[in-house]
Amino acid sequence: MPDLAALTRTHLAAARAAANGRSTELIVHDHQLRQTVIALTERQALSEHNAPPAATIQVLLGSVRVAARQDVDDVVRAGELAQLTHERHAVEALEDTVFLLTTVTGIPEGTRG
Repeated sequence: MPDLAALTRTHLAAARAAANGRSTELIVHDHQLRQTVIALTERQALSEHNAPPAATIQVLLGSVRVAARQDVDDVVRAGELAQLTHERHAVEALEDTVFLLTTVTGIPEGTRG
């Protein structure tokens, strides 16, 4: 079992040391299910991208802004879990942040919840 507290410390330190201000690790890959720990330093972002068929973000430390195309910005803080929009979106760290991104790929159209 991955130790999320240890992964948070490790990846935050790595992001702070990295020129691009980020560190990631895929910790679960089971067919369509993927869980990735992502650390971003303050003001670093994942640029606008297409959403997978299903995804959640659980902030382990810090806070992020999820910006969707429809001018809807959601702030997700440490301890919070949010379902990601099915729209294109970007994720920006409002402070040094570590989050767990859970995605499910390969879901047939029309079966999303």
